[in-house]
Amino acid sequence: MKLPTYFLSHGGGPWPFMMDQVGHLYGKLDAALRDIPRQLGVTPKALLVITAHWEGRDFMLSSSPKPPMIYDYGGFPPHTYEVQYPAPGSPELATQVRGLLEAGGVHAVLDGQRGFDHGTFSALYPVYPQADVPIVQLSLKYGLDPKEHLAVGRLLAPLREQGVLIVGSGLSYHNLRAFNAAGAAASHAFDGWLRATMALPAAQRSAQLIDWEQAPAARMAHPREEHLLPLMVVLGAAEDEAATVPYHEDAFMGALAVSSFRLG
Repeated sequence: MKLPTYFLSHGGGPWPFMMDQVGHLYGKLDAALRDIPRQLGVTPKALLVITAHWEGRDFMLSSSPKPPMIYDYGGFPPHTYEVQYPAPGSPELATQVRGLLEAGGVHAVLDGQRGFDHGTFSALYPVYPQADVPIVQLSLKYGLDPKEHLAVGRLLAPLREQGVLIVGSGLSYHNLRAFNAAGAAASHAFDGWLRATMALPAAQRSAQLIDWEQAPAARMAHPREEHLLPLMVVLGAAEDEAATVPYHEDAFMGALAVSSFRLG
């Protein structure tokens, strides 16, 4: 069975662990993430998560069998700095992924110390709350070249037939200086373009996403594109397959348009 790939708009900080306070803002995202196991119909052997919160000179892979936690956020309640998501790592998968990349001419490095950042544990806690599916994280590469990240996704495609779920964790809109009504117009313009582009035939879709900076309000939506680049990787891994939108909101945080995508 060939698994789909997902780009998940992961929300802000440790939101799943604050549902008593923020549930009214995150109910729709929480429900969409919790529905993924039903959509899949099987439990993946492992997860490969391309995270917006890790960049390196080369592509990096987390290879610890017991990854620690990284609380890469600020200003949240004390208990959110004690959250544990004890999913195992998979040194075997990390080594396999490095092999796939190296065989395709892409240098990759194993990192045995890297822990789970909030883009990983916050997005995956609603999906697999028991933390019982092994996770390997893949970094972005400095330069954030969309063509390069798309090419990496193509090299990862064989994993889909081996029970590995490839997930890109980012946000379809990520301008923290306008993460409210001030960003409404830009987020809606960019999100409309993004959803229309993801519905295009494969070759046209890839070309437009590589040239994403030409989209309406592109640099207002992504002053820096690290939260968009995981989409390029998951697209490359399922480049010829149709995309659907398992999650979309027009008034996220009261005003913003955000989306997640599934390919295959």
